[in-house]
Amino acid sequence: MPHDHNAAIDPTFGALRVRRVAGHIGGEVLDLKLGAELTEDAFASLYAALLKYKVLFFRDQQHLDDDRHQAFGKRFGRIVTHPTVPAPTGTQLFELDASKGGGRADSWHTDVTFLDAFPKVSILRAVTIPAYGGDTVWANTARAYELLPDPLKQLAEQLWAVHTNDYDYGAERTQIDGARLRHHHEVFTASVYEASHPVVHVHPETSERALLLGHFVKRFTGVAGSESTRLFELLQNRVTRLDNTVRWQWRQHDVAIWDNRATQHYAINDYGNQPRLVRRVTVHGDTAISVDGSRSTQLRRPEATNDAHIDTLLAASH
Repeated sequence: MPHDHNAAIDPTFGALRVRRVAGHIGGEVLDLKLGAELTEDAFASLYAALLKYKVLFFRDQQHLDDDRHQAFGKRFGRIVTHPTVPAPTGTQLFELDASKGGGRADSWHTDVTFLDAFPKVSILRAVTIPAYGGDTVWANTARAYELLPDPLKQLAEQLWAVHTNDYDYGAERTQIDGARLRHHHEVFTASVYEASHPVVHVHPETSERALLLGHFVKRFTGVAGSESTRLFELLQNRVTRLDNTVRWQWRQHDVAIWDNRATQHYAINDYGNQPRLVRRVTVHGDTAISVDGSRSTQLRRPEATNDAHIDTLLAASH
């Protein structure tokens, strides 16, 4: 029996047709052509849907090229390059190319949390998609917090974590080749950043409380290493429970937009040597705010070093 898509359409957003994709996160926006020229009303509806669904999906956006993709991203705010990975020439895009060392984001993370002011929104465009595999999964970090028992909420609200881009890249990966490890060490961690974030932060627009974790977490402040690890697993496992996720099967020219302040995501590495190329526009965000009003801080950034090699890499990435 075929799906009745109309039964899943959310009536909240007027002319914007949003089909719920999973029970607790994710909506597919139907029949909308993305671009910088969206009307104020259409963009306001889209943004409201993003805050509600955390991640939005769009099929058939083949009109978007690098320039149009970036122009559309600027509707959300200032777009920024990745702090360590150089952008494709002439762009501010972050490119994930599976044929190169660093193109497989196959562990759970919130984007760029090793910066105190990490991105608020990411807009990912499918350029080349494999014939099978390569789905991406998103998790709702606000719901993960909401479902914690009260004693765990109280504990999590007191915790702060150090996030770094120099994490153990091979820890959770059963298969990892030398090219990927080299890319991680020579490009991704050539400039080391560390930031301190509250484990529970208050979303600046929805006021929802959400868990701020993922693979960039190095340790919890003031907690011994082994206990840090166990606490992290306890809370992180709440984020990634299957009922808290949505899985998207990409097609060529799809676009996904997510609220990076209320999600983690994971790109499934199950497509072998097939080509997979996606490009992301990243929108600058603010420092996270804890439940008591304290803000994230930057603990370490490469500008503080005298290493000319690091300065050169940084210049290349901006």
